[in-house]
Amino acid sequence: MGVIIFGADHAGLGLKRILMDHVSGQFEVVDAGTHSQESCDYPRIAEKLVAEVLSRNSRGVLICGSGIGMSMAANRFAGIRAALCTNEYMARMSRMHNNANVLCLGERIIGVDLAKAILDAFLTAEFQEGRHQRRVDLMDSLLPVTHQP
Repeated sequence: MGVIIFGADHAGLGLKRILMDHVSGQFEVVDAGTHSQESCDYPRIAEKLVAEVLSRNSRGVLICGSGIGMSMAANRFAGIRAALCTNEYMARMSRMHNNANVLCLGERIIGVDLAKAILDAFLTAEFQEGRHQRRVDLMDSLLPVTHQP
C-alpha cells in the first residue's frame, strides 16, 4: 500500500476530505493540513506537503480554491513536479510524460465526481521513462537548489 499526502487551505478543505475518503482503502493517507475552515496561507500548507512527499518519496494532492496558488507554491521546491489538472487526460499525462508527484486541484473549479476521476487517473498512471526521463531531468536541472524543506 502506497502513501498519498493530502493538503488544502480553507478553500479546499471540503474536497480534500472527500478525496481522502475516496482513496483511504487503497492507500495510506497522510493529512498535511489544514484542519479547519479558518483562513490560512496556502504556501505554508504546500511547504508541509512537499516536505512529506520528498521525505517519503511519495505523491501528494494539494487543493485550494483554484489550484493555481498551490501549484505555484509547490513548484518552488526542487524535486517537486506539481501539475494543476482540470481533467483526467491532463492528470494521466502529467504522470506518464512528466512524472508529476503532486496533483493540484481547485475546489471552486471542478465538481466532486470529476475530482475523483482526475485523482484516480493520477494515481493509476505510470511514468513512461525513456525520452520523458531526459526531459524531466532537463526540467529539474533548470531549478536552482536554494531551499529544501
